Amino acid sequence: MSEAQDMEAPKEKKKGGKLKWIIIGVILLAVLGGGGWFAYTKFFAGPPADQAETAAGEGGEKSAEVGEDGEPTDTQLVSLQSFVVNLADPLGRRYLKLTLDVEVSDPAAGEELTKEEPKVRDAVILLLSSKTFADLQSYESKLELKNEIVERMSQIIGESKVLRVYFTEMVIQ
Repeated sequence: MSEAQDMEAPKEKKKGGKLKWIIIGVILLAVLGGGGWFAYTKFFAGPPADQAETAAGEGGEKSAEVGEDGEPTDTQLVSLQSFVVNLADPLGRRYLKLTLDVEVSDPAAGEELTKEEPKVRDAVILLLSSKTFADLQSYESKLELKNEIVERMSQIIGESKVLRVYFTEMVIQ
């Protein structure tokens, strides 16, 4: 009889082992499902219908107003042609290729920027050609360059019309 009891004991352990893995699998599916639902509702789904209706009813007729973050809501991006300039390095062997998009406060400012593009290009080329490789190497210096470009463009088309400059391509060789 002791042999029969020995044979039954391993069978019971196997059943408990299967049950443990089934419970772990169900819990894992529940956690992944809950996490997926949370991610969908938090990041991918739009606002609930009642919030969307409220927002449309209160502020649906906005034009040239300021958004929640204090920035104009009807900004426009204007893409400029690439700039290729020699840098002011002692050997003169380095050059910079820079492509930028300019964010302006309204469509009228975008038209003015397009109209004044030769003046803008001249100012940016003079600014870029005065820089050395060391001047453009760090992250902080690139941010400073963005601010300098915004200042130069604001002098040409008017204050507070140029909001930001975005580098879409920057190659220093």
